[in-house]
Amino acid sequence: MEQIPQSIINSILGGALAALGWFARQIWDAIKELRTDLAHLREELPMRYVPKDEFHQFSSAVFKKLDRIEDKIDKKLDKE
Repeated sequence: MEQIPQSIINSILGGALAALGWFARQIWDAIKELRTDLAHLREELPMRYVPKDEFHQFSSAVFKKLDRIEDKIDKKLDKE
């Protein structure tokens, strides 16, 4: 069997390592972009959504109103 010249082996390995390096660089850039997006989301998210305690206060007020409505309906039905 003939021996493969060392330059061909070096070229193949060099190409493979270059492709692997390019792929690793793409992954690294994507991770950096994700970190930036996540930091931006952490800043923006509290401005868009209602905090849990405020939502609890709002829902309590709504349920109190609904309870009053229910009581009025019950009183109306009791009169009939």
